[in-house]
Amino acid sequence: MILGTVSADGVPTINLDVAGQTFSAIVDTGFNGDLELPLELRDLLNARYVGKLTSVLAAGQRIQEDVYRLDFPFDGREVTVNVTFAAGSEILIGTRLLKQYQLEINSKMRTLLLDRA
Repeated sequence: MILGTVSADGVPTINLDVAGQTFSAIVDTGFNGDLELPLELRDLLNARYVGKLTSVLAAGQRIQEDVYRLDFPFDGREVTVNVTFAAGSEILIGTRLLKQYQLEINSKMRTLLLDRA
């Protein structure tokens, strides 16, 4: 089980350990991939290049992205994920990474619960 919070702006987040540091990561239900990390972390991880993919963003915008495979600690176990890297500091957790979880967001209480189903 993973506990998180919902910001006053309604953004659901959990803490993730990446490259020896703890980061706040956004649970992005509009992102159907596994994980997006800041570009600055790529060289700190053992990410293996897989190839390119086309992603469709808001308003139908299409972009080409490099995809990497990464063994990643999540919820007390190591999982193999497909990861993209982007400029900026945000970490996004997509719905593919959460496919074995039940996600509960309580905006009123500002809590988030991820429970392995």
